[in-house]
Amino acid sequence: MLRRSTVAALALALATPLAYAKPAPLRHAPIALKTPVWTVDKAASRLSFKGQVNGQGFDGVFKKWDAEIAFDPKTLKGTRIAVSIDMPSAVTGDPTRDQMLPTGDWFAVQRFPKASFISTEVTPAGPGRYQAIGDLVIKGQSRRVSLPFTLQIARNVAHLDGALAIDRRQFGVGQGQFSGADTVASGVQILVRLTAKTAP
Repeated sequence: MLRRSTVAALALALATPLAYAKPAPLRHAPIALKTPVWTVDKAASRLSFKGQVNGQGFDGVFKKWDAEIAFDPKTLKGTRIAVSIDMPSAVTGDPTRDQMLPTGDWFAVQRFPKASFISTEVTPAGPGRYQAIGDLVIKGQSRRVSLPFTLQIARNVAHLDGALAIDRRQFGVGQGQFSGADTVASGVQILVRLTAKTAP
């Protein structure tokens, strides 16, 4: 977990698809110094996804990822969420499928080893509920998305659960014979479950 002073630097690095050598400057306001920075407990957290092949559902998980979170429920204006995902770490438990995921038809991990999400705004959506609006980048394709999540905070420990539905074809995931939705469904659900702590 990086210190407050490096959170903005991480956001800069994630703002542009990591296939490029020099990311463009992130045009978002810097994180307010008073906004608490949360350390993610990786052992108690999970970043996963769900899809369908031939009408049968499957689950996958990203084993390697990093998250930087600055959040204050009293001052959402200072909130920033930056997530970097190591795409070669995706596994589903099916050997054939897992061999295909890194290829050019799917994640093309040699060209695009990272995916990222950078929030631009977090808004309230009811008691303990929020929307994180930001840019999701997969395979160099950036789309504005809205991630709904619930958040429970007890003292200095936070539990976050969120789910985001995307169309994989908007990110170029699934090429050639897989570009249609007959065999592999176009809809994919990304699931986020985080436990994080801040200074008491």
